[in-house]
Amino acid sequence: MKGMSEREYAAHSGLSRGGVQKARKNGRLVIYDDGSINAAASDVRRAEMTDPDQQRRSLGGDGLTSGAGETSSYIKARTLLTVYAAQDKQIAVQKKKGTLVDRARAETLVFRLAREERDVWVTWPGRVAATMAAQVMAEVERQSGASVTIETALMQRVLETHVREQLDALADLRVSLG
Repeated sequence: MKGMSEREYAAHSGLSRGGVQKARKNGRLVIYDDGSINAAASDVRRAEMTDPDQQRRSLGGDGLTSGAGETSSYIKARTLLTVYAAQDKQIAVQKKKGTLVDRARAETLVFRLAREERDVWVTWPGRVAATMAAQVMAEVERQSGASVTIETALMQRVLETHVREQLDALADLRVSLG
């Protein structure tokens, strides 16, 4: 036998026997014709083919720092991807529960509601002017005994003026959803 057995190489490299078998299967070991392992060549090939962070984690290290910048940035990118995926799932759950709504849709609905409310107020003086004029005439006549005439058109103009002032004041309000 020219080289080491799997057990001998496992002791030499610090891998488990299963790890040695997996490395052999994946082509990370150099094997002699007799099936034994060329330790020196296998150490070099494993160093070239194995991610240093994976080696550190398998040996109990945290794998968060590396001599090579690429593996460190890979781990950071992988972590960010995992965090993003978790946040995306959390948003999906919130949407399903109804605790999260689409911002553009909410702004559209608020705008539509405000527009409908404004339209109701703009048309209100025309609907109530005649009734209010009659009520004011009746109240003045009851209190003073004199007959008074209040034109519906005049009452409507006064109401429209005050409603427009109020709507202009409300127009300065802005809804901020974010």
